[in-house]
Amino acid sequence: MTDQAPNPGDDVIVKHPEILGGTPVFRGTRVPFQALLDYLEGGDTLDGFLDDFPTVTREAAVTALVTPDREC
Repeated sequence: MTDQAPNPGDDVIVKHPEILGGTPVFRGTRVPFQALLDYLEGGDTLDGFLDDFPTVTREAAVTALVTPDREC
């Protein structure tokens, strides 16, 4: 089920060479994580982002923002 909230152990941001050339995206979508950052940095709200990208859940967006990058 894709509507489930992400489990703490699951990465909500994934990279795969065949999905947007390895750009980090929200799991199960083709929505780049950078799009969320761009929205927020541009002064838009999380709700605005979620309205424009309905395949990303609020839980996934919030989890992505508060979870440190494990690859650094």
